[in-house]
Amino acid sequence: MAEESIYVKKLWLKSYEKGVPETISYEDLCMPDILDRTAKQFAERPALVFQGTVISFRELKDMVDRFATCLTDFGVKKGDAVALLLPNVIPCVVAYYAVLKIGALVVMNNPLYSDPELEHQFNDSGSKILVTLDVLAPRMIALRPKTKIKQIVYTCIGDYLPTIKRVLGKLLKKYPFADIPATPDVYKWKDCLAKYGPNPPTVKNSFDEVAMYQYTGGTTGVSKGVMLTHANLSKQVQQCCAWFPKFNKGTEIMLGALPYFHVFGLSVSMNFSIYMGWSQVLVPRPQPEPLLEAIRNFRPTFAPLVPTMYIGMLNHPDLKKTDMSCIKGAFSGSAPLPVEVIQEFEKATGAVIVEGFGMTETTPVTHINPFAGGARKAGSVGVPISDTECRIVDLEDGVTDMPVGERGELIVKGPQIMKGYKDRPEETAETLKDGWVYTGDIATMDEDGYFYIVDRKKDMIISGGFNVYPRDIDEVYYEHAKVQEACSIGIPDAKRGENVKLFIVLKEGETATQEEMIAYGKTKLAAYKLPSEIEFRKELPKTNVGKILRKELRAEELEKRKK
Repeated sequence: MAEESIYVKKLWLKSYEKGVPETISYEDLCMPDILDRTAKQFAERPALVFQGTVISFRELKDMVDRFATCLTDFGVKKGDAVALLLPNVIPCVVAYYAVLKIGALVVMNNPLYSDPELEHQFNDSGSKILVTLDVLAPRMIALRPKTKIKQIVYTCIGDYLPTIKRVLGKLLKKYPFADIPATPDVYKWKDCLAKYGPNPPTVKNSFDEVAMYQYTGGTTGVSKGVMLTHANLSKQVQQCCAWFPKFNKGTEIMLGALPYFHVFGLSVSMNFSIYMGWSQVLVPRPQPEPLLEAIRNFRPTFAPLVPTMYIGMLNHPDLKKTDMSCIKGAFSGSAPLPVEVIQEFEKATGAVIVEGFGMTETTPVTHINPFAGGARKAGSVGVPISDTECRIVDLEDGVTDMPVGERGELIVKGPQIMKGYKDRPEETAETLKDGWVYTGDIATMDEDGYFYIVDRKKDMIISGGFNVYPRDIDEVYYEHAKVQEACSIGIPDAKRGENVKLFIVLKEGETATQEEMIAYGKTKLAAYKLPSEIEFRKELPKTNVGKILRKELRAEELEKRKK
């Protein structure tokens, strides 16, 4: 990289909030040690809140130590992998920290995944133990012979519900319950905690050792195990702490709605709360109704969410009876948040949304908009956080730095960068070059050092020789009063190479025609960007964290056209 490169000058530093450092002097503490310290400092402060049940930091540490002792008795040793297949419930947090405490590796898994997807992740990681929900246990018991998993521990939603909610929930079938017949090496969660004392062995975790395999979403092929180290996890939360100099430890309430089995929720909600001594309000099913209910009942002050959660709450009737004034910080990541949605949500609630950016390979946060002083730029993912270097390089050679305002691939470097992909040296070499992660995202940087994600490199549509970026089209249609969600893809065309097809979800009660929407597009888009086809749907396929699966829509479309 040439010395005169604009990225060496770090234009973004002038946009930092007062008190945010360029570099951080990191504490050499792994996450289990951080929990131990927090449990001493804030012993009786609520750590976890679940449907009205409150677990203090002292109680959380005791539960972690008990389950760590249990895992040790099961034969788990340092370096062994333990799989968690759980939503945001109390045992998810406990099991995660217990696994790390004894030097084992955590493997987070999505409860919505199919058996073949889970079989791949269990086997690829070499997981020996599984912690899951009772309603998933029969499937997992059947799947177990195809894996290296020996013991299965299952919990249920009712384990930590207040008595009244547990009884009513079972009677009204509001919460799923399953009776698991006695099966060898299958254990109830609460029995495990009751049987073992809080006496785990002392294990020294090193900062450079792998702490977990965090699997990518699999939207670009076979799911890969991202190797995140203890340093990645610890330094990421210290970076987050540095970004909010005006917020003190032991003072805030986190809305724990982002799935903890995804790296965004894992770092920014769960681990960050543990580091800061903040309470976590656990929301296992982050749909609009339970989200709004949690905000009314528990008054969270920090709310990291994904775009579909904001869109869902904005279009839910309960929004009118929900006072959002408790929220000091609302954050969005994982997918682009349309500017129109930001404006509508802030107008309706008074809460300010700050957008950021990250990926599994970066633990995940690399960029956040400045939080205070009105420095946020709507539509931007913000500026690189402390100790994070960024460049935008030529799409063809991957080396030449692009000038301010010009598009290229975003590459990043920092202490939150993964060690690599498990057992995938070729894929690692493609993504990680000289310490830089090549994100696959097309971006620009403005003169103030703010970054804008234009699109995914592989999502680009080439129509009549022109590069068409799907997000440009999506943004235009998000501005339409009738549109709730929009997603454009490229479809084959004999003459132009590709044409644009747009999928639209209308707001409840609205109707529209293809002709109406194309006519609208003509007023906003260049002719070569204009959709040639529009399909209305009730919903769009998404990952569990709210990313619209553009590639799945395209795969469906190509399959349909073969027939």
